[in-house]
Amino acid sequence: MYLTQGFHRSLQRDPDAVMTVHGDRTRTFGEVADRVARLAAAIRRLGVRSHDRVGVLALNSDRYTEAILATAWADAVLTPVNTRWVAGEIAYSLADCECSVLIVDDAFAPLGPALKSLYPGLTTLIHCGDAPCPDGMLSYEGLIAEHEPIADARRSGSALAGLFYTGGTTGFPKGVMLSHANIVTSGLGAAGHGLFRAGGTYLHVAPMFHLADFTGWIVQTLLGGKHVSVPAFNPDTLLDVIEQQQVTGMTLVPAMIQAIVDNPGTAGRDLGCVESILYGGSPIAQGLLKKAMDAFPRAGFTQAYGMTELAGLATFLLPSDHQLGHLESAGRALLHTEVRIQNADGAVLPVGSVGEIAVRGGNIMQGYWNRPDDTAAAIVDGWLRTGDVGRLDDQGYLYIVDRLKDMIVTGGENVYSVEVENALSAHPAVRDCAVIGLPDDRWGERVHAVVVLREQGTSPDDLRVFVKSAIAGYKTPRTFEFVESLPRTPTGKVLKRDLRSERLSTTDEKPAPAI
Repeated sequence: MYLTQGFHRSLQRDPDAVMTVHGDRTRTFGEVADRVARLAAAIRRLGVRSHDRVGVLALNSDRYTEAILATAWADAVLTPVNTRWVAGEIAYSLADCECSVLIVDDAFAPLGPALKSLYPGLTTLIHCGDAPCPDGMLSYEGLIAEHEPIADARRSGSALAGLFYTGGTTGFPKGVMLSHANIVTSGLGAAGHGLFRAGGTYLHVAPMFHLADFTGWIVQTLLGGKHVSVPAFNPDTLLDVIEQQQVTGMTLVPAMIQAIVDNPGTAGRDLGCVESILYGGSPIAQGLLKKAMDAFPRAGFTQAYGMTELAGLATFLLPSDHQLGHLESAGRALLHTEVRIQNADGAVLPVGSVGEIAVRGGNIMQGYWNRPDDTAAAIVDGWLRTGDVGRLDDQGYLYIVDRLKDMIVTGGENVYSVEVENALSAHPAVRDCAVIGLPDDRWGERVHAVVVLREQGTSPDDLRVFVKSAIAGYKTPRTFEFVESLPRTPTGKVLKRDLRSERLSTTDEKPAPAI
């Protein structure tokens, strides 16, 4: 199994078919193959050897797809860089994996000098934008033009394919080592459940550096079809591209879905071409999902539960499950995974019991880059300890309860923040919310709600009474705080660590403007 496998298959079947579309730029499989083989030759000429890392810091584009393929073609290891990071965080990840070659586009070329200063080991910057190549960088198009194509190394199996740095919701980013077999196994498992289709048109709107969209990339590449990309999410641009390119599949996070259904321009659009929407990254309100289904009338919605350490995927809630009353579930194990619930000692718990979610399968990461202790703690007897709390019902449906680190212990009782957030988000005035634990002299921790309102006029008492009617009193937030927005990762997960640290550091362990 190898990343370029599906690409070779499509190239053999129809080299003149369109593979990539970005703006007005369209390229066939044959054209992409020639460019990839030449770019791989350039990467090798720059001194990159087997197992060396090649970084990509860029917005979504057709060149991102070429960089993925060319890195594997050159027998190297892909290192996608989080586009939300500041220079110090980017430099940390590049230094951590000793990446000496970085591909940057117009949006991130200005960071080049700072990155080289922070990490002197970064010796080569390749500019893949449309603007003139900055001084001190190599031209992406120039390198392709100057080099003769080389044969695909077909780096495969257990060989390292990529280092994907975690989003950092629970600590400083760690490099997750995923092999070719890990990634392709996950892609085949998703394809086996009918996610997307051969010959379809997949839209890259979620950031391509992240496993959420990379899952879509590998599935569509394995099946064969067109990759359409937009640099970043914008509802109006997204809708235009869907109609113009007749997009059949895409990956969205709940925050994107919310923006689409709230966008006045969505009404009246012809979105019937969309057949499959993969979503996940954070919980989604059932009301929002219903509006999304109305906006995309022919689309089958598939919810994914997973993480970077699982090459993206563990369970699917399939379109058919959405019609059978399982919307509160994260679905069932994929074809390539096993899922179980266990206690702190690793013992399997009975059906219905709440415990840590563990996953096993050919998609489990090889480990964390240069972190053997973290790897040993995460993978025990072949099972990945996810750090998430959940339960399984008697049909194998998984219900996510919380992150272990987000569980609140108040007055000796365990409170799962997701349960409180579900109750709170059901209030019509609540647009977004997050529940965290803050130190309390009496209770040890108190339940604190950070809320984004749809409109002003709702009081903390209104919310407190509403939540108390749905869940036990000890789970009801003791304090509320109203904010304009919540900090999130690129995949929509609320950065609760940031919420907690900000409130502790600025208020001496007392919540800011809360009632």
